[in-house]
This record gives sequence, structure tokens and C-alpha cells, in this order.
Amino acid sequence: MNWFLKLLLEESIPQTVIIFGVVIAIGTWLGRVKIFGISLGVTWILFMGLAISYAGIHVNKETEHFLKEFGLILFVYSIGLQVGPGFFSSLKKNAAVTNGLAALVVLLGVLTVVAFYFFLGQPITTLTGVMSGAVTNTPGLGAAQAAAKDLHLPADDISFITLAYAVVYPFGVFGIIAAILILKAVFRVNLDKERELHRKLDVIKSNKPVSIHLVMQNKQLIGKPLRNVFELLKEPVVVSRLFHDGKVMTPTPQTHLAEGDVLLIVAHKDQLQVLKTIIGEESEMNLKELPKSELISRIIIVSQPEVTHKRLGDIAALHQHDFTLTRLSRAGVEMVPHGDIILQLGDQVKVVGTEEGIDLVTKTVGNQLKRLDVPDLAPIFIGIVAGVVLGSIPMYFFNMPVPVKIGLAGGPLIIALLLSRYGGKFYLNQYTTYSANLMLRELGISLFLASVGLSSGANLQAALSGGNAWLWIVMGLAVTIVPLLIVGLVAHYVFRKTFFEVCGLLSGASTDPPALAFSTQLAKNEVASVTYATVYPLTMILRIIAAQLLILFLS
Repeated sequence: MNWFLKLLLEESIPQTVIIFGVVIAIGTWLGRVKIFGISLGVTWILFMGLAISYAGIHVNKETEHFLKEFGLILFVYSIGLQVGPGFFSSLKKNAAVTNGLAALVVLLGVLTVVAFYFFLGQPITTLTGVMSGAVTNTPGLGAAQAAAKDLHLPADDISFITLAYAVVYPFGVFGIIAAILILKAVFRVNLDKERELHRKLDVIKSNKPVSIHLVMQNKQLIGKPLRNVFELLKEPVVVSRLFHDGKVMTPTPQTHLAEGDVLLIVAHKDQLQVLKTIIGEESEMNLKELPKSELISRIIIVSQPEVTHKRLGDIAALHQHDFTLTRLSRAGVEMVPHGDIILQLGDQVKVVGTEEGIDLVTKTVGNQLKRLDVPDLAPIFIGIVAGVVLGSIPMYFFNMPVPVKIGLAGGPLIIALLLSRYGGKFYLNQYTTYSANLMLRELGISLFLASVGLSSGANLQAALSGGNAWLWIVMGLAVTIVPLLIVGLVAHYVFRKTFFEVCGLLSGASTDPPALAFSTQLAKNEVASVTYATVYPLTMILRIIAAQLLILFLS
């Protein structure tokens, strides 16, 4: 039996694996338990790690630190890959307002810390550690430590930065989630109705392709090739079917139009009025249902790597006469196919044409689902390496003595967002199935939370025996919750943000992956993740600068 106690209590690689396994497994099971209809989900892994560490069981520090950082990288990178396409479309619509609200969270947190400094007389070094722990921002902690060292502050003052951070951090995670739950109660949110609201909003807000039947009535286009219609439009459209001379066909740009022809056009919604003006009135004929038609439609999935690095217009096999590519769906975002689009693995292409034409498209792009089940890990790890390098680049602002870095969370997140959109151009295929992405995401956040808990329990035990620890915790909760509640109310009632958008905003403004994981479990969609990714880079930079400025101006 001694060997078993030795295995559990003495630091070693097997002991680290066992402790992490126990913490994650029990934390995951407890996360399924609902209290008053509310489940804290993966946050229980953090609490389990705290409990085991508080009890005196510790693991190898170097291994623990590696698993913490690598878990965080896996989590944010998989988030970036999943939300990338939706992120860029949302960036065009409301990024300024959302980032402004996130900046307001940072500002209110700093003002709260300044108020504690003047009214409670606490050292600014301790308060900066409290602030970094309250918003779970480790890069801010590092920036504060570096600024304190550059100013040659006493070693005891610098050590208090780390101790205050370690004590407050676990409560910061819980405080952010508590703020979200408080806002849920204030807004009287019904999660099912909120999800249905977002489903409807996606339909209303999105400029998804739609189909319309139009009768050729424009005298200036009669007898002219179809390409003349395309030349009059600013946005790409697809004519998937044409009723001409009593039969339905898939037209080419060279097909000549006749008066009374009926065109089935796929275009973005904002193009419909322009199309009616150029071509003619809407037709009651439905070319999809005509019994004479030999045309069929099919959705084909791109699984052939050879077609993913070329413009659609440069793939000769896709320029035949007996089929038309009518729609393209990528990570839930629909678009109209055109010559400049570069296909990516996993894209879903809707094709209309004859049986032979569709077979040709299938042969060209693949449609072999089993091939997609095996992810290409090399481009993913190249992306992670690029993200770590980006996160380590020093940036200097306002003549500050220490550089700003966006860190091991910000760098991989930004690279994942970019590669999910543009990776195909650089032969870096980032496609993973949804289940594989979810597995990476859950594994990453579980390793991160277990590491944070196991590293914080000992500090918590030491700090709670002192008189100031409870004051640090109370101040930390104030720094965490008060700004989030104020901005959450403003975002919802003034800027009409939905609850799920508020969740992502507050999680990103706090640079807190556990809060994002909790929000995603609540939403069961990608709304919170997209908002989180929108505000995270700016917030990270502001958090780092704020920590440094507090030390520089008030120490």
C-alpha cells in the first residue's frame, strides 16, 4: 500500500497525470449537477483543483505550468478556428460599439482600484495584483511585476503583487460567472427563447443568398448574352436555371436571352431590388418543380485538397455547361460562389445540373466525408507556433519602460481567426470536424482550469491565515463584478445587446476563458464566442497597459 501512497503524494509524471485525471473527471461530473436550475459546468474543475491543492497535494510545477499554458492555447485556438468566418462578418457590423463597451469595463475596473488606493490606503502594488487576479489577466500581472522591477521597488512590494493575484484569481473566475448569472436574473432571460431569438436574428440580419424567379422584360438585354446581366451588377449572382424555348437548362455566360425567359437567380437579399430593375418582374413559375426538367440539385462537400488552393475561376473542371454552382456554405456562413472564391476543405457547395454534370463536380471536389474525419495536424501546429510567436512580440506604447505583449492567449486566437478565413491561400488547411474542434476546446479548458486550481490552493491557504486576504478578496470581487454589471446593463438596455452577446462581451472584457466556456454552455451556439473574439485583442492590450500605468503613476 505504501507504493500507492508514494504514487499519489510524491511529485512525478505519473502522479501529475493521476491528479489531473482525478481533478478533471470529478470536476466534469460535478459540472453536470444543477442547483436551482443552474450548472457551473467546467468551472467545477477549478474548484476541485483548489480543494486538492488546499489539502496539501501538489504536482510538479514545470509540468503544471506547461499544461496550463498549452491548455489555454488549445482552447483559444480551437475557438478561433470555429468562429473565424462569423467573426469577420460581425466585425463589419458592430465592432466599434462592442470594443467601446469592453474598454469601458477596463476603465471602470481601473477607477475602482484607484478609489481603493485613495480611500483605503492600500499599496498600489497589492491593488494591481488584486486587479489582475480579479479579471484573470496573467499578462497584466507580468506587466505590473516588470514595471515594479524597473522602478526598483522593494522586493516585498513586488511579492505582494503575485500573492494578491494568486489569492483573488479563483474568486475572479467565480465573480465573472456570478455577474453573468445576476444579469440573467435581472434580464429575466429564458434560455430557450433567447436561442430562438438569435435564430431569428440570424435570418433577419444575415445577407444570406436567396433565390428568386424573374421574367426577362428588359428590351436592351433581349438577344444579348447572359454575361451582360453580370456586368451590370456590383455583387456576384448565380443564374442556376433558365426557362428558354420551352425547356429548363443551366445557362452559361454565353447563353443568349429571349423575351419571356424565366431566370432562377441566387443572390444576396440586398441585390433583389436591383435585379428586378435590371431584368423584370418576379415570375410565378417555379423552375425547381417543373416536371419536364432533367436538372437536379445536390450538396457536395469539398474534401479534395488539390482544389483548395486555387481560385474557383481557375479550376477548369468546374466550367462545364451542364451544371451550375449556386451556393457555398462555410462554417454556417452562406455565400454566392464566384470566380475569386478559394475553396476550403469542409465547404458545402450546392450544385444544380444534369446527373452527369453533378457527377463531374463530385469527382472534382471530392465529397468523401471519411477523408475529412482525419485532421491534418501539421497546419494546425504551424498555426499554433505562429500564434505563440505573435503573442511574444514586444510592442511599446507611450514611452513605457516595459513592452506590451498580447500573450499566449491573444496570439494564437488572432492567428486562428486569420487562418480560418485565409489559410487556404497559404496551403495551411485548418479544417477540423465540429466534434474534433469541440474535443480540443474542452480538453484545453479542462487542463487550464485544473492547472489554475492546483497552483492556487497552496497560496490560498497561506493567504487566508493572514488578516489582509479577506480584504483582498472583497476588493477583487468589487473590481470584478461592479464594472461588469454596469456595462452589462448599459449594453443590454442602451445598445440593445442580447444576453448571449453580453455574456461574450463580459467574458472577453475580462479576458477569461472559463467564463467563455460557461457562456457557451448557456448559449449552445457561437454567439458568445464571436463577441469574445471581437473584443479580446483590444482588451488584452488595455489590461496590460492599465496594470503598468497604475504602478508607474501611483507607486
